[in-house]
Amino acid sequence: MSDFKQNMFDQIQKKSNIKSDEILKVAQSVQNADFSDEATVRKLIRQLANMAGKPVSKEKEDKIVRAITNNNMPADINTLSKLFKK
Repeated sequence: MSDFKQNMFDQIQKKSNIKSDEILKVAQSVQNADFSDEATVRKLIRQLANMAGKPVSKEKEDKIVRAITNNNMPADINTLSKLFKK
């Protein structure tokens, strides 16, 4: 794994307590996922929140689902992180 990827995984793990192998499993499971499908997106959000041990309120989940299903995804991890904090 390149230094950049390892650093990225280290930062994600530090901020979320999700291990890199878990991140890779999720990434592989959603490679062909339909992100315009609300049920798929909600399932992913709940799975990630559970992995991180961070509750996501219904209001926050709705905002994230709307952003993803409307193709209004943040361009970078910092912007995505801010969305989760709102």
